[in-house]
Amino acid sequence: MLTFYSDTHRLHHGSELKDGHLMPCFEEPGRADTILQRVLQSQLGTVLPGQAFDASCYARVHSARYVRFLQQAWDEWQALGHQHHALPLVWPVRDLRHDIEPQHIDGKLGFYAMDAGVAITPGTWAAVSASANLALSGMQAVLGGEQAAFALCRPPGHHAAAEYMGGYCYLNNAAIAAQYARDHGAARVAVLDIDFHHGNGTQSIFYQRSDVQFISLHGDPLVSYPYFSGHADETGSGDGAGYNLNLPLAHGTAWDGYQVALAHACQRLQAYRPDVLVVSLGVDTFKDDPISHFLLDSEHYSRIGAMLGALGLPTLFVMEGGYMVDAIGSNTVNVLAGFSGQ
Repeated sequence: MLTFYSDTHRLHHGSELKDGHLMPCFEEPGRADTILQRVLQSQLGTVLPGQAFDASCYARVHSARYVRFLQQAWDEWQALGHQHHALPLVWPVRDLRHDIEPQHIDGKLGFYAMDAGVAITPGTWAAVSASANLALSGMQAVLGGEQAAFALCRPPGHHAAAEYMGGYCYLNNAAIAAQYARDHGAARVAVLDIDFHHGNGTQSIFYQRSDVQFISLHGDPLVSYPYFSGHADETGSGDGAGYNLNLPLAHGTAWDGYQVALAHACQRLQAYRPDVLVVSLGVDTFKDDPISHFLLDSEHYSRIGAMLGALGLPTLFVMEGGYMVDAIGSNTVNVLAGFSGQ
């Protein structure tokens, strides 16, 4: 299996407001470095750099003004004399105006964010654009005949929607890749999100569409981030009615319960018959993950991979979450090796 990777991810490591403290993000460079090391050790396949893609590819799922904001935010922040990381100050919640983009960077940061876990740093744009390019490169390979590819994306992407960042995510790598597949001949694309946290951004982007099916297994939003998205009654609207499936699972879900939900997801995928499958691959379902609450063990990731491989679909794996750095490499590669029958 081809792996697409870029060292550019190391240019970004932001701060987050967590449990009342400003601290370095759990989403840190060691995550991708550890996965790459394990990919190389396991001889999974060739590791390639991503190609360069124009930002217009990102604007197929994000708004042009949001992409422009990400490109310019650090310069606008620095122009005020700031050298520390930029975080939102105020959000347009409930009855506040959310239709007019503020001119001041303080306003823009809140306008385009859902939480305080998406700092803008000097290297953010370089890192997030390189991450999206890995997903596009991987999809290009799959469309070119590869049965599967792995985009080792960092920062991750599934919490980013058309016009907001959140949950360590800036550009939605999986959605960008899915749209690229649609634009290059795939009639139907499915996105399966197996990160612990609901992929609210991906859901939002495709919620009214029938050409991209979205399925997510995740922690119940009544007790788990992102709290305001991922309930079972969110099934799509308009043309997308019935093409969105959420499978929220209880705090402390172990393999027995998880595999039942995954089997159901696979059945829905088979019924949809997509031309291409995008897997938002999060391994924060691991029992020792510091910010998640499932109880999967390392061996279970091989079984996940085997269940996905049995679908027989051209598949792009896009890296999302997983914050137990010591285990993230083996757990990720177990999925990929299980898929390939290794």
